[in-house]
Amino acid sequence: MIELNFEKMGGLVPAIAQDEKTGAVLMLAFMNREAWEATLKTGRATYYSRTRDTLWVKGLTSGHIQNVKEIRVDCDADTVLLTVEQVGGAACHTGFASCFYQKVEDGALVTEGEPVFDPKEVYKE
Repeated sequence: MIELNFEKMGGLVPAIAQDEKTGAVLMLAFMNREAWEATLKTGRATYYSRTRDTLWVKGLTSGHIQNVKEIRVDCDADTVLLTVEQVGGAACHTGFASCFYQKVEDGALVTEGEPVFDPKEVYKE
């Protein structure tokens, strides 16, 4: 088994998801050991939700799953980079393709692009 350093961040490692086709950074989440092992076993991106204190299979609710195509681990074994097939075209719960849809421009946040889906419909908010 691949041994990651879960100790630096209290049992978590950052996990970056990158689109396999475009190279765009889709999101940053965290994995605990259980999420890491589930990702390796299933081939689907599984994260640890700090807010809900539980495992979170990306897309289980929305259908916008992440099929893992490649996994890279940084030199300190404390950060994971997942190259994924983003099913449904959106990784962000706000409906945008990437969680990084805002950029800083002249001291303000500017939104780039349009949402791929309406979160109120998908999550029944």
